[in-house]
Amino acid sequence: MFGDAPDPSPNNISLRDVTEDDLPTFFDHQRDPGANHMAAFTARDPEDRVAFTAHWTKILGDESIMVKTILSDGRVAGHVLSFEQFDECEVSYWIGRKYWGKGIATVALSEFLEHVKTRPLHARVAKDNAASIRVLEKCGFIVSGEDRGFSNARGEEVEEFVLKLGADESEAAR
Repeated sequence: MFGDAPDPSPNNISLRDVTEDDLPTFFDHQRDPGANHMAAFTARDPEDRVAFTAHWTKILGDESIMVKTILSDGRVAGHVLSFEQFDECEVSYWIGRKYWGKGIATVALSEFLEHVKTRPLHARVAKDNAASIRVLEKCGFIVSGEDRGFSNARGEEVEEFVLKLGADESEAAR
């Protein structure tokens, strides 16, 4: 399931609209136990294809959600999206494990942020997901708070950082 990856470099990263053909790859990414542990806040049952399909049907049918497929050397490496949660605009991404550690998430998120003009923009990440925290920081996000939430992947409450990109409250009030 997680075979050898091509040798992608951050220079060969692009974003495009999600197609139905991307969904089987996204499902495979979702089924990776190690990736689920790192992401922490995941589907209740990563093996449930019906729930996965319903979730993606909802995402793709919601015009308020911007979602893009991340390509590395023309191959589907993951996805990135922005959406409303807790009355704030948030960003999230998922990269297949074979693409980790190659700078792909940073390049893809940076490119995505050029298209999402809403600020401030928020992100949430498990406190022990150092790689994802670093990606967000490289893209200009700063830690603005902390929270706890139930992690389906870990079966327990997990501490998370809330990060923010853009104007703080005093700037937004001007």
